[in-house]
Amino acid sequence: MGREVRMVPADWQHPRYTKDNAPFDRAVGRYIPMFDGGYKEAAEEFMEKANAEGLEAALDYYGSAPKEDEYMPDWPEDQRTHFMMYEDTSEGTPISPAFATPEELAKWLADTGASAFANETATYEQWLRIARGGWAPSAIVVGGKLVSGIAADLS
Repeated sequence: MGREVRMVPADWQHPRYTKDNAPFDRAVGRYIPMFDGGYKEAAEEFMEKANAEGLEAALDYYGSAPKEDEYMPDWPEDQRTHFMMYEDTSEGTPISPAFATPEELAKWLADTGASAFANETATYEQWLRIARGGWAPSAIVVGGKLVSGIAADLS
């Protein structure tokens, strides 16, 4: 759980809660969390478990059957042209707009002071490492100090 880059179409607008679908009033306008990866794969895994061990076992293991609207769309690879930073502490909500290059994404994240963990941000170079590599944990302990996974120097 932390920060991850998701490849999206240039015009992707992550969905937000409306008055009609918000779980509570304050959620209106907030991003709807969405799992990365495909709904089809999640449904297949659920059904394999249900067929092998029974529906009750699958529900006990997964909590519920996967729902398509809880997953990012399954765009063709040629449409996944832009880089977007997500927090994945929940299922996943964006912390940036979509950008054509990792460099543009890292610059925006550093310039806006985007959250790397709690109230911490990161430098352009730290964000760029993640923008190019795809993922960092929320935080780790280095030398007895809790630091964001993005800012951590593990070399």
